[in-house]
Amino acid sequence: MLWVDKHRPTQLKQLSCHPETNARLEALAADPASLPHLLFYGPPGAGKKTRINSLLRSIYGPGAERLRLDKRTFTTPTKRSVDINMISSNYHIEISPGDAGINDRYVVQEVIKEMAANRNISSVSGAAPAPAPAGSSEDGAAANPAAPAGRRPKVDYKVVVLVEVEKLSRQAQAALRRTMEKYSQSCRLILCCNNQSRVIDPVRSRCLGVRVAAPGHDSICSVLRGVARKEGLTLPEELAVDLARSSGRNLRRALLMMESCHVQNRDASGTGLKAGTPVQRADWEVYIQQLAKDVTREQSPQRLLAAREKLYELLINCIPADVILKTLALELMKNLDDSLKHEVVEAAAFYEHRIATGSKDIFHLEAFVAKYMAVYKRYLNEMFA
Repeated sequence: MLWVDKHRPTQLKQLSCHPETNARLEALAADPASLPHLLFYGPPGAGKKTRINSLLRSIYGPGAERLRLDKRTFTTPTKRSVDINMISSNYHIEISPGDAGINDRYVVQEVIKEMAANRNISSVSGAAPAPAPAGSSEDGAAANPAAPAGRRPKVDYKVVVLVEVEKLSRQAQAALRRTMEKYSQSCRLILCCNNQSRVIDPVRSRCLGVRVAAPGHDSICSVLRGVARKEGLTLPEELAVDLARSSGRNLRRALLMMESCHVQNRDASGTGLKAGTPVQRADWEVYIQQLAKDVTREQSPQRLLAAREKLYELLINCIPADVILKTLALELMKNLDDSLKHEVVEAAAFYEHRIATGSKDIFHLEAFVAKYMAVYKRYLNEMFA
């Protein structure tokens, strides 16, 4: 098991970053009956999913951690079949409806309807026994068998967790708004996204926003030292700082990089990491770095065609288009004259917006590369004219 999964916190009190946000979630978990729909947003690797899972455990107890992987087939009104993988427990279900493509609207509606139609297992089991006398310490346990005595009331609803909700189409988000209102009594929605600006205002206004910011370098170093201590390793301070800076404030990535350094460059004893260990970059980052060097070295139709093949290769390996564009823009600007940087940044922002609103990512990525080639070629011609 990877360290990032092995040492993932399972309770709100175990979370070290963002104590104000953790306290806010603990207050919501203390009164689950009044829990609103939630919208978690923040950059990747900030801890959104970890906080969602910890919140569910605080509400439902250890039963929320007994997960199973299901594959469901949905039939659209046009008789098309859509297969969706989902993670579920007796109390909640987690799906990524954006995987359904243009049929995401039907998937969202059917899943929420099905969850709302089935009563929570805790409310069913809690209704059978005779009520305990008033003031009895067994009141809380009868209401929720997974909860400590007298701690939390009976929870009559289930939770639907929608991840990457910003990838939903406008029609799906509009349908989600109506479904949220209709089944709010028997079902709660927890939405998770990286950028809330891609979620329509009616959906955002019906949710309580929870911003999970990227952790600082000091927080990442603290987590890395804690994980290394649990693994019985010695982590030099210099290497911890290098990992935190190279991760781009992405805690998940920092842990993966530390484990990679341990596997490839551990010392002879196997219980320590060397201070001068080079931080390994991901293969796709090295690939984009080479792409940036190629388009800077030569600007021609043949080079643009070769760049298209590399962009296709990145997309096929599930690298998001916006991540490709951002990383490529940063690599291109490293050795670029200051007079051109504003044009490259403007072009990157323009085509990032096109990627968010369009459907063919390769068109916009290739257009950005062509725009950069044109700008850089013009700069060279003016310099040597």
